[in-house]
Amino acid sequence: MQNIKIEQDINNVKKKKKFSLKRNEAIAGYIFAMPAILGLLIWTLAPMIASLFLSFTDYNAISDFNFVGTANYKEVLFDDLFVKKSLIVTFIFALGSTFFTLLGALIVAMLMNLKVKGQTFYRTIFYLPVIVPAVASNILWLWLFNPDFGLLNSILKFFHLPGSNWVFDESTAIPSLILMAVWGCGGTALIFLAGLQDVPIQLLEAVEVDGGNKWHKLRYVTIPSLTPIIFFNLIMGLIGSFQTFTQSYVMTGGGPNNATLFYSLLIYRNAFEQNRFGYASALAWLLFIIIGLFTLFIFKTAKGWVFYGGDN
Repeated sequence: MQNIKIEQDINNVKKKKKFSLKRNEAIAGYIFAMPAILGLLIWTLAPMIASLFLSFTDYNAISDFNFVGTANYKEVLFDDLFVKKSLIVTFIFALGSTFFTLLGALIVAMLMNLKVKGQTFYRTIFYLPVIVPAVASNILWLWLFNPDFGLLNSILKFFHLPGSNWVFDESTAIPSLILMAVWGCGGTALIFLAGLQDVPIQLLEAVEVDGGNKWHKLRYVTIPSLTPIIFFNLIMGLIGSFQTFTQSYVMTGGGPNNATLFYSLLIYRNAFEQNRFGYASALAWLLFIIIGLFTLFIFKTAKGWVFYGGDN
């Protein structure tokens, strides 16, 4: 009996030590994660809650604000003509830039995956646009788009093709900015490159054994294997493109004729040019809802086209 009691006491001590160790590990984990947690609370969640409150007021950062209820949201949905225009422009750019960026990034990734001499150099060249500061790249593209002495029109002229006014014309402004977005696809291509290197070699060899060619490998092995990467890049691309701001602010100012009046630029104008912070907060929350709905839709449809390694 005494031996049994001693053994029980030893087991209890071990359990207490194990519990204490887990508790100490948990405390240490929270301490190390605290900067990120505080950053999320202070710089993300708190401003979101504040903006939600301000969206129901006429706050202008100068005088006292008054609670106006849903008046801001009614103006956003029914009275502000710029909202409809900016939403159309933003939708066209978001869908166009996301699609062509994904396509361009996939092609670039496949090129970077080729075993050629100077592979590291080519990968660096493809990735360089990502690290160029946004304002600097916008100014560079303004020169490229210049209808009088820009490089793009010079190239068209060399091949005896008609020139274009690019971002200085209402009909070509959005396609021009989509072209510029595709130029910066290096980050997306890098993620695709990582996915390409994880494509099962045995499946590619099986296609060869069955008499398949490169197209069959791409269609039936590579693309299905990359669907989780496509899903991730699609989500991130849409979220980023819906919030596009710098291009229209630096290059076009929203023109010509509001052809590049992106929704984020409309929020900026109302907040920092007209001091309508309450109304701008309502605009921002509408954008948040739109992005959330698009993201939810993609997640709901993902089961039909996204294939993971463990799927049967």
